[in-house]
Amino acid sequence: MSLDTPVSRRLLSEEVFHRLRDSIVRGELAPGEKVKDGELAERLGLSRTPVREALARLADIGLVEAKPGVYTRITTLNRRDVEKTLAVLRSLDQLAVETAVPVMTEQDLRHMRQANRDFEQAVAANDTDAALAADDRFHAVPIAAADNPVLSRIVERLHPQIHRILYRKFSTLLGGRNTIEHHARLVEVCAGGDARAAAELSGQHWSELGGHINQLFDTNQFTDDALA
Repeated sequence: MSLDTPVSRRLLSEEVFHRLRDSIVRGELAPGEKVKDGELAERLGLSRTPVREALARLADIGLVEAKPGVYTRITTLNRRDVEKTLAVLRSLDQLAVETAVPVMTEQDLRHMRQANRDFEQAVAANDTDAALAADDRFHAVPIAAADNPVLSRIVERLHPQIHRILYRKFSTLLGGRNTIEHHARLVEVCAGGDARAAAELSGQHWSELGGHINQLFDTNQFTDDALA
């Protein structure tokens, strides 16, 4: 949904938060871009209050930064911050997988396989939005099976920071056969009940992703000019 589509007043700050978050992920609100609550409120057809609330939440998860009285802007893509976020997500995903495998059901495995089929179809269609949504559904299965609300909340807060990069460089980072094949291998290891092996396989995938992202930083593909 476009950022300029008016928001129903009953949805208010929750909908504004999701709308702004998605606009940042897609690059409609670019890294380093200054934003004003009044201008955003006008675009969304709302008062400033829900916009301010949404911007505060976005600051909490690292998508917006503010210097009171000076600026509010979209955070830039910083290698150090990305590396730290990836390290945490890798550890959390490994914890989720290792915890989930002993209690995963056949339905869980079916959901993972279906999500991977959806992911493969989205990659073939070069549909970044659908591919990222399918990838999220795939990884959400073990997170839900792990039944750890704290883990779930932290992952939900961190994912948008990585999605900003995945969205811009999807074909480089996730668009190849390697991710589809990784998903398929992970499902089979989970089905076999080897929790430690499944967690190690998940960690390897995150490490590979981190390596690819570092290469993009090395070649200056996240500079303002490259993202324009």
